[in-house]
Amino acid sequence: MRKSPVCVDASLALKLVIAEEDSPLAHSLWDTWVEEGVEIVSPPLFAFEGVSVIRNKVYRGLVPPDEGELMFKAFFAQKVKLLYPEGLHERAWEIAKRFNRPQAYDSHYLALAEMLGCEFWTGDKRLYNAVKDKLPWVKWLGNYQPQEEAG
Repeated sequence: MRKSPVCVDASLALKLVIAEEDSPLAHSLWDTWVEEGVEIVSPPLFAFEGVSVIRNKVYRGLVPPDEGELMFKAFFAQKVKLLYPEGLHERAWEIAKRFNRPQAYDSHYLALAEMLGCEFWTGDKRLYNAVKDKLPWVKWLGNYQPQEEAG
């Protein structure tokens, strides 16, 4: 039986290459998906957001240029399949209106997950809080509980 894909946003995937407080959770979750053969998908926006965040950290001097290069390469080594189904923008627009979102960027992730009928995982607590009551398939990294390994 093939597992359902999971849709992720850049905020979650960036935690794999930029050390943050919840990066260990992101690594645990990601490793579980890889071990289980789960296909990890995202809309094309994922790539643009990832590059922009890493570049901004280098520009602002928060990350040395050589480290930024490594982060850039690691971000794209994660094997996230970028999907651009017909109707993605239209669905994202409708979701942004439904949840009264000021921008429609994040709505593209929600739209893709909805179109695929899969879970959407984010590291963005504000986005999660905005939609969690109406979209139960939206998951926030902060609520992830790693499984204890059997000894």
